[in-house]
Amino acid sequence: MEKSRMNLPKGPDTLCFDKDEFMKEDFDVDHFVSECRKRVQLEGLREDLELYYKLLKAAMVELINKDYADFVNLSTNLVGMDKALNQLSVPLGQLREEVLSLRSSVSEGIRAVDERMSKQEDIRKKKMCVLRLIQVIRSVEKIEKILNSQSSKDTHALEACSPLLTGQILERIATEFNQLQFHAVQSKGMPLLDKVRPVTGITAMLQRSLEGLLLEGLQTSDVDIIRHCLRTYATIDKTRDAEALVGQILVKPYMDQVIIEQVVESHPDGLQTMYKKLLEFVPHHCRLLREVTGGAISSEKGNTVPGYDFLVNSVWPEIVRGLEENLPSLFNPGDPDAFHKKYTISMNFLRTFERQCGSQASVKRLRAHPAYHSFNNKWNLPVYFQIRFREIAGSLEAALTDVLEDAPAGSSFCLLASHRTWSSLQRCWSDAMFLPSLVHRLWRLTLQILARYSVFINELLLRPISNESAKDIKNPVVTGSKDPSATHGNSEDQGSSPSETKPAAFISSTQLVYVVADLDRLQEQLPELLETIKPKLEMIGFKNFSSISAALADSKMSLSASMPPLSSRIVQDLSESCFSYLKSALEVPRLYRRTNKEVPTTASSYVDSALKPLYQLQSGHKDKLKQALIQQWLEDALSESTHKYCETVSDILHSVRKMEESLKRLKQARKTTSTNPGGSSSGMSDDDKIRLQLALDVEYLGEQIQKLGLQTKDIKSFPALTELVAAAKDQTTEQL
Repeated sequence: MEKSRMNLPKGPDTLCFDKDEFMKEDFDVDHFVSECRKRVQLEGLREDLELYYKLLKAAMVELINKDYADFVNLSTNLVGMDKALNQLSVPLGQLREEVLSLRSSVSEGIRAVDERMSKQEDIRKKKMCVLRLIQVIRSVEKIEKILNSQSSKDTHALEACSPLLTGQILERIATEFNQLQFHAVQSKGMPLLDKVRPVTGITAMLQRSLEGLLLEGLQTSDVDIIRHCLRTYATIDKTRDAEALVGQILVKPYMDQVIIEQVVESHPDGLQTMYKKLLEFVPHHCRLLREVTGGAISSEKGNTVPGYDFLVNSVWPEIVRGLEENLPSLFNPGDPDAFHKKYTISMNFLRTFERQCGSQASVKRLRAHPAYHSFNNKWNLPVYFQIRFREIAGSLEAALTDVLEDAPAGSSFCLLASHRTWSSLQRCWSDAMFLPSLVHRLWRLTLQILARYSVFINELLLRPISNESAKDIKNPVVTGSKDPSATHGNSEDQGSSPSETKPAAFISSTQLVYVVADLDRLQEQLPELLETIKPKLEMIGFKNFSSISAALADSKMSLSASMPPLSSRIVQDLSESCFSYLKSALEVPRLYRRTNKEVPTTASSYVDSALKPLYQLQSGHKDKLKQALIQQWLEDALSESTHKYCETVSDILHSVRKMEESLKRLKQARKTTSTNPGGSSSGMSDDDKIRLQLALDVEYLGEQIQKLGLQTKDIKSFPALTELVAAAKDQTTEQL
């Protein structure tokens, strides 16, 4: 504080530091020096400090000179101060003793007042207890007086079995009993209260009379008696006892008569008939109670007794108890079809019962009731879903095997695996399986089915293509799922590592085409699946359909990702099949060299054989695949095979030219001109025949490509092939 009040002299503006830095509580020399070194060198800092030191020294000398007279007179002004202090000490001591004496007197007075106040508080509490006990005794006496006036016997009214009292008398007794209960609770623990024996007797008598009066009113359908009785129950805060009594006396016998397991199971519609009878109980047997308590539409608000809900607290608990005790098979999920039917019927019954409640507040109380939760929890939905999951997953996995079977007749798919996948998706959301409480599980199963099918497609891509027909592929020599002894590792290893190498399971080119067709068809039907799912989600109030659409779009994208590699394999297989015949062009030189064959006029037969797989694809699968996709496959396959064919023809022509040049050199060496080197009777050499045959083959190949609906200019390497054989043909013409 002293440092903050000191004013240091102001230094020049050229100083590298702020004078206020020295006055800070956390001033640190090292930190001060390090900060200043960022601005100036140490020599400059030293010069500034020396300059400011001189300023401080000059300011201190000036301050001393200014107040020098005061400093000199300081000792003179203190002369005689000790005597003055000694004179003040005596009266101050006397004053201290007087203050302490007064303080002691005041404390004793306060203590005496506190003791009297405490005694007064105890007296007041005891007085209140006495008054409460007096009120208890007066209430008991008043109740006894009322009872004695109604009893014809001389014995004590509480010790005799009194007849049922009228509603008005019970209301009077209930009012007094209410006050009696209040004062008895306030006086709890008082010894005198234990001696007032009639309190317990009054309670038992009142409840017994109320029970008898309520039953009499229900049996005689007397609205006034029921109203008086229920109002009395409400007065003594025993509404739940009245509801429990109605449940035990009125509801329970009816439920035990209606809920009988043998009757329900003996008829196909036994459960629905039973629920219909349960719903009839409310309008037939609870009409008066609902009118009195305001639960019916026709109730007059002025004459109703609030605070009761017999449907929620009397009827519904007994219904649940009867179902749990008398019909335990209702909740058994062992038979999923029967469980689904029972659950659906039961939920419809529950919704109808909620509509009978009459008000939204009553429905909320019903849904918050423990019996309501007990009823819903009895339905073992996870077990039901697990059974359904095993059915669907087992059926799907049985189709996703190494053996690719054809789809059943009438199916829009080609393979059984695809047909089973789509039927599994439809089954998840069918009315025979769907339950609103399982929406999240069914949606997850839907995505799992699509993911499993996508994995299956990717596994098919790893299979080698067989030259056998599709029918022969159905019975492979070795399959990973049929012969466990032939696989590496046990079955558990197969389940956990599906990507491990298994004995080769082949796939035919036709089956690959079927896979592409099914994959394309499944993607087209996914929007249809979404339209089926939306109404089911709306049933539970779900509105965020964008997330559902996005999830299906992701699954569709995963399926679409398999299309390019599948197309590549089909194109590769087609191109290899075509080129396996086109490479027969290598046999052309052997057919014409030194064989004296006639000049070729038609194309070779291998060209037709090479195009046969393409014609089969175009004609055999036009009703399963899109025409644009087929044309793209044909174009890509012909581009690859034509490229290889062009290289083959180029090699043949190059070897023919080398042979021809070699023969010419040999001829010149021997200087023989008598005969033609080729020995052809027609005047055309064997090499020229080879060139002509190749030209005819390429020309015929172009014609067949156009018949397939393709343009030769779109086939890669075909224009180069055409130019190659055209040049060779022109060379033959020039030589002739």
